[in-house]
Amino acid sequence: MATTATHAMIIACPNCAGLNRVPRERLGGGNCGKCHQPLFSAAPVALTNANFDAHAARADLPLLVDFWASWCGPCRQMAPAFSAAARQLEPYMRLGKLDTEAEQAIAGRYAIRSIPTMILFRKGREVARQSGAMPEQAIVSWARTAVSGG
Repeated sequence: MATTATHAMIIACPNCAGLNRVPRERLGGGNCGKCHQPLFSAAPVALTNANFDAHAARADLPLLVDFWASWCGPCRQMAPAFSAAARQLEPYMRLGKLDTEAEQAIAGRYAIRSIPTMILFRKGREVARQSGAMPEQAIVSWARTAVSGG
């Protein structure tokens, strides 16, 4: 019984932000115990004040956040690449998008001065930051390197 607990991860649901305990060997599958929706969708999660901390601080998956705004040309240009990167990086990392205009308090908390800016979080701590638009493979490569600590 103890091996199950140590080999389980807390995963925040991309739909309701409910926290779910998932065995590592089943990572990438399963449905939320609260809303019964899939825990992985291979698409970025829309982050808001209501769900940000569940994904960034309480879940065990690293969270890669794209801080963006609708009026930003480079942000709009990078959006398809960021979405495509989610298909490559899940289930080992959650990707989320935070609209800096709608969520100014969170953008201020992380001193976002230019957009797009990507920040990689692990258990609530910022572990890496990159500003500027990037193509899909560059996002994937940067994120994998950053999450491994290299």
